[in-house]
Amino acid sequence: MSNGHSATAPSVPPGASVAIIGGGITGLCAAWQLRRQGVPVTVYEAADRTGGVIRSLRQGPYLAEYGPNTLLETSQRIKGLIEDLGLASRRNYSDPAAKARYVVRYGKPIDLPSGPLSFALTKLFTWPAKIRLFGEPFQPRGQGPDESVASFVTRRLGPEFLNYAVDPMVNGVYAGDPSRLSIRHAFPKIHVLEAQHGSLVKGTFMSARARRKKGEIPKTSAPKVSFDHGLQVLPDALAQQLGESVELNSRVTALAAQPDGHWQVTVAKNGRETTRRHRFVLYTSPAYHIRNLRIQAPQAVDLSPLGEIYYPPVASVVLAFRQADIPHPIDGFGMLVPKLENFKILGSVFNSALFPGRAPAGEVLLTTYLGGAKNPSLAGESEDRLVEHTCQDLRTILGLRGKPTFRHLSIYPKAIPQYEVGYQRFKDLMDQAEQAMPGFYLAGHFRHGISLSDSIHAGLDTGLRLAQAWKTGTP
Repeated sequence: MSNGHSATAPSVPPGASVAIIGGGITGLCAAWQLRRQGVPVTVYEAADRTGGVIRSLRQGPYLAEYGPNTLLETSQRIKGLIEDLGLASRRNYSDPAAKARYVVRYGKPIDLPSGPLSFALTKLFTWPAKIRLFGEPFQPRGQGPDESVASFVTRRLGPEFLNYAVDPMVNGVYAGDPSRLSIRHAFPKIHVLEAQHGSLVKGTFMSARARRKKGEIPKTSAPKVSFDHGLQVLPDALAQQLGESVELNSRVTALAAQPDGHWQVTVAKNGRETTRRHRFVLYTSPAYHIRNLRIQAPQAVDLSPLGEIYYPPVASVVLAFRQADIPHPIDGFGMLVPKLENFKILGSVFNSALFPGRAPAGEVLLTTYLGGAKNPSLAGESEDRLVEHTCQDLRTILGLRGKPTFRHLSIYPKAIPQYEVGYQRFKDLMDQAEQAMPGFYLAGHFRHGISLSDSIHAGLDTGLRLAQAWKTGTP
């Protein structure tokens, strides 16, 4: 496959490129895809760097991530993207030996079962809960159009699976509250299993067969990927190939539809505003920023309600310790902490067990999360208090004895969009906006899924969609 510089743009009027608002991973992937299709593009990024929350810090022998820690290689497309960007030699797959996933119960980490035998023997679930699982195929389907994750899981699997399997998973994925999240929107594939097969157990076997035919890999078993200098390597490579098509410190403040079908884009940079002319506009910034974007069009749709999408605050606390100071093996992906266990932390990723170069020999590096939808006030505490909370919980759970040898904290006042019950109204509004305002598109984690792999697919897919519209002249 060719890279972003090899495509030749068609002959078009000056300025008639595609404007992409936001230089996060979705916007960069969409721009890269468009360039591959020979479509000129301009990425407007308000910050002084691309990548959004994907950011890596190398400090001596330590490597910390500000945001995501891993990329799941869920499809050949993601693997191909890495190779097309020339990053195959810099790619790190997680250590095959680091397979353990822990869930805390009785105050201690317990291996999450990985098969029928380990499920039968695990102490994570009681025998009544295990027996209840065998009755899952006989539970009736849900009746309403939307249902909370908590209600869905309790109905099909019982409260213990909610408390010690799904609740910690929701902590790890959304930093969310299962009583508020929508099963239909937050976990659509699980929702579809019940809708199509009437059973999660039966549906899991059937969908596995369908995925194999499509070449897709479920997120639970997809290879975990990073790079020699962290995940920031990926957006940096995309931005490098896009070159001057990326404009930093450039905040789009207004859009105005023109009679000829183009868009006038107002950009604030260095204290002054200029206007640009573009054929199409793709918005990929966080949903809450769209309130600040003035849109003029004959049938303009008010998108300010997207600002109501809840993004809870989350604190990421990266700490390193001497390996001898943690008696419990740091030998897997990490651990998740259910709400019922009454700890402050949501969970920890065992970075140094997954990838090389995260900590010096004889030390381990962990990323621990606090706050989220269940305890948002925690994320607003001082850095010293956050480190204190983290170490206190790690002492109880993992037997930590020593003090950190390294620390790095990232605080996100608005971290992850919550696909809560009733989220369909936001998706309907996005569909309505694209239909009513030809040439205007929306893509990103507020629409297409919150994982890094979801955002990459959203960018690549929307790029193809825009390239088709460019070539046909019909938005």
